[in-house]
This record gives sequence, C-alpha cells and structure tokens, in this order.
Amino acid sequence: MNVLRNISFKRSPLSLPFRSIFSSPARNMSTEHKFVQAPHKLLVIPGPIEVTDEVLYANAHPSMSHMSPAFVSVFRDCIRMTRNILYSEDAQPFLIAGSGTLGWDQVSANLLEPDENALVLNCGYFADSFADCLHTYGAKVDQLKAEVGGTVKESDIEVALKSKKYKLVTVTHVDTSTAVLSDIKGVAEVVRKVSPDTLVVVDAVCSVASEEIQMDAWGIDVVLTASQKGLGTPPGLSILVASQKAIKAFENRSTPVRSYYASWKKWLPIMKAYEGNTAAYFATPPVNLIYAYHASLSQITQGPVSLEERFKAHKDTSRRLKKAAEELGFKGVPLSEEVSANGMTALYFPDGLVASDIVPCLLKKDIVVAGGLHSSIKDKYFRIGHMGISVVDSKRGDIDNVINALTETLKEAKATKA
Repeated sequence: MNVLRNISFKRSPLSLPFRSIFSSPARNMSTEHKFVQAPHKLLVIPGPIEVTDEVLYANAHPSMSHMSPAFVSVFRDCIRMTRNILYSEDAQPFLIAGSGTLGWDQVSANLLEPDENALVLNCGYFADSFADCLHTYGAKVDQLKAEVGGTVKESDIEVALKSKKYKLVTVTHVDTSTAVLSDIKGVAEVVRKVSPDTLVVVDAVCSVASEEIQMDAWGIDVVLTASQKGLGTPPGLSILVASQKAIKAFENRSTPVRSYYASWKKWLPIMKAYEGNTAAYFATPPVNLIYAYHASLSQITQGPVSLEERFKAHKDTSRRLKKAAEELGFKGVPLSEEVSANGMTALYFPDGLVASDIVPCLLKKDIVVAGGLHSSIKDKYFRIGHMGISVVDSKRGDIDNVINALTETLKEAKATKA
C-alpha cells in the first residue's frame, strides 16, 4: 500500500473561496488559479499537521510591509478570531514570531516574580520542560506528578493549594508525549474554590481547535499554544491569550520583567494597536505566516463546520482510530478513555515488536508518524496525530489510510517474526 499524497483533490467543502481569503486588492497573485500542494507523504505526527491548500497558498503571499494598512487589517482579524476560538469576550491575544515554547517564557517572565510559587501539574515531558522554564526565571516550583498515562488527582491539587500560596498553577491540556488529556475545567474549578487569586495557566499547544476550551466560562487565565497543530498553520507562530485578571497581575508586578523579547511591556501596546487598526512596531511579525494563520482561522471560524462540530469530529475520529488500533493488538498509553486526547493517539507496540518493526514500515507506505518521547517509556510506543483537515474533511481519506497502513504493517511485522 502506498498513499503518497497527490494533493490535487477537489477543493474541500470546508474551504473558503480564495477570493474571500485574499480580499485585498493589493495582492498581485491570481486568485482564480486553483493551487494544489505537491505530492508528499501523509503527515500524521502530533504537529506539524497537514494544512489546506488555501493555507499554504496564503503563506506564499507576496512580501508585504508589516506597517501597511492591508496587513494591519489581517493581523487585527487574527487577534479577534483567536479570541473567538477560545470563547472569550475580552482576553488579550499575543501573536508573536516563535515556537510554542515562547509561551512558557511569556508566562514565566511576565506573571511570576523571583521567589514566587508555581505549581506544575505534571502528566509528561512537556510539564517537565515548563517547570524547567519557570525555574530559569527564578520561580519556586512544586510539581504534582501523575503516573504515566494518568492525570493529577483534583484532591491532590486541593491539598497542595491549601499548603501554600501559589501565584499560578500550570496544567498541560494534552501532553504530546503521552496523549493524556487533562480536565482543565475541573482544575480551574478547584483553583477558584481553594485559591481564587491563583492564576490558571493552560499549556494548550496540542489542544486548541481540537479540544473544547471555554476560557471565560471555565475561569482560565492563560492559554498558550502554537500555529502548527490543531490551528492548521505552518510552524513559527507563538500564540498566547491572557485573561484580564492575568493582565492585571502583570501590570501590578513590583519588579521588572526579566525578559526582553517576551516582555508584555513591549508586546501589549503592539497587540492593542493592531486590533485598533493601527500599525505599531517592536519586532517584525512573521507577515506571511500571519496571512496563512488568517486563512486557517477563517476556515475554522467562518467555514460550514462549526466549532462544536469540529470538536465532535475530532472525538469521533479519535475513538475510531483507537478502537481500530486496539483490535489490532496495540494498547493506548492513556489509562482510560476519559483521559485520552482527541487530537492524537499514543500506542504501545504489541508484545514482541519494537519501533523498528512499525515506524519505518509506515514511512515506506508514505505515512509519517512520531516515535516515543516520554523518557520512561520512550522505546515502547509511538504517536499518531489526527487534527485539523485530516479529521474535518473525511473525503481526503487520511484516517482510512492510516488505519489501513497500520493493519498492513502489523501483518508484515508479525510475518517476519514467525
């Protein structure tokens, strides 16, 4: 089986017309031409993910001044649509050139002062890294660590919050190393009940646009993410959204921000200016990437598939793929369905098989998956991403191709062991 993608399929019903994506008369590229991507292997790692033709085309926008009125309006729309995806009325987005990791620096530099306490809820590799970042900026960090495949118990969170005053609590919504989904709504409820002044910070790099996040209603203070996963845009854009409570905490700090590039003192006026339809400058934004992000946000928020339908599609696809894998003899890393992410799957190899029996064989079938990442089980499992267009546009057949390739690969692997 070979599924090398010739991305010349008909335009997805999810797609907006190119004319609506590139409405600026200044654009000197033909919007009538049907752009299609070059043939390539199917990318189903937990980010970057497959992107639509329209998004990739937008990334090829002619060079534009970041101070031009045409770009200002695009940036403004991106700020507003980012807020909408998180169901927020007044939270403040920050769209900055950088990886999702820059979100950790923003939180550490702007919301914590030296020797303040932070509580990290640890479900895997990325909580370890977030804790390391917090330490780097001088915070006193405590961690509550879940067993591999599990989440931190709310009762343990409550005990910890009663033991000392924490400036903030961090939780990874979906830890990409384990495919574990934390109940961020439940975590926020515990924090509000026990320590209402404590900020709730959600690392949502692998969950925004594939998992529901009701930022205002659930009382979440920071959502940090990146462009290359559920938001369906090439890598390179750090996206963070801060509640007004978080902004006030930043404004009331008594010591200088311990970062230059990540400082909200620099970036907050820029974001406010662009949303107010005025150009401003601190550092050059990734202009072409903002155009691509705008194209993807337009498809997500203005296309025929609602946000609620998008979340359901991810949940249905997740259950289907996980069930198929389990029937083949794979076992999920998450300890239960309740803590299993909907935008990715982590699977232990069947007994007698190792990564070299599965991952390279899938690659030969033009299916690109990811190896293990969590240090304690790194060689025992692999990861599959199923986010964005691969899920929402079933006519592409991406998930069918993954399941079929997995079935064939396992059959071949077992035959070689016989």
